[in-house]
Amino acid sequence: MQKTQFRNLFNLSGHKIIFFLAVLFIANTASAQRAKGNYNFLDFQQKPYYFGITLAYNTSDLRLFRSSEFLGSDSISTVNSVTGPGFNLGIVSNLKIGDYFDFRFLPTLSFAERNIEYANPRGGRVPSQKLESVFVELPFQIRYKSQPYNDIRLFIIGGVKYSFDVASDSKSRQADQLVKISPTDFAFEYGAGIQFFFPYFIFSPELKVSHGLSNVLIFDDLERSRVIEKILSRAFTISLHFEG
Repeated sequence: MQKTQFRNLFNLSGHKIIFFLAVLFIANTASAQRAKGNYNFLDFQQKPYYFGITLAYNTSDLRLFRSSEFLGSDSISTVNSVTGPGFNLGIVSNLKIGDYFDFRFLPTLSFAERNIEYANPRGGRVPSQKLESVFVELPFQIRYKSQPYNDIRLFIIGGVKYSFDVASDSKSRQADQLVKISPTDFAFEYGAGIQFFFPYFIFSPELKVSHGLSNVLIFDDLERSRVIEKILSRAFTISLHFEG
């Protein structure tokens, strides 16, 4: 279990390093291409609302809470969640609320992969369970933005998200030997990013973390399910927003 947690931590740190290096490169390039000032920002500041698209890479897993039956199980000694990759494609709707706040609605199609791994007391591996999902996500967010400087602006976000897994009815997901996961979920989200104002669009790289609020485990008499009391979803997303 420690090895798995270390691997997930390493992957998360690697994603953050790549993200910040990309942001530094874009910031240096943007600064070199234009004179100092907020000329592009002033043009977009006149708009009460605008739209765009978002492309994103995500990693998601499940937070597992073991039940009392886990301690008495003769065939399952460990149960862990393993992070899987995915990507998002969505639409951005942004409404200004004063000079520093925005209300944002970002309907998104998200492809995600999550895995549950088991092991038995004799050290053998029980076949893992792969959950490949296609989520329709409806996030509602409030964004707070800093003062602009040279057509660059920092921001933080917070909000809630409803998601529905349209792949939950597939035969591979409904097999009798697999743990059942609810297709619906609610989560809260928070993150931060940077706005780069160009003449014709706004480019906004963003980091975001999502934590599920509802137990997505569907209880049944399967032993793989009985050793788990509750399952919450988690996700880390690197987004690229193009708005104008």
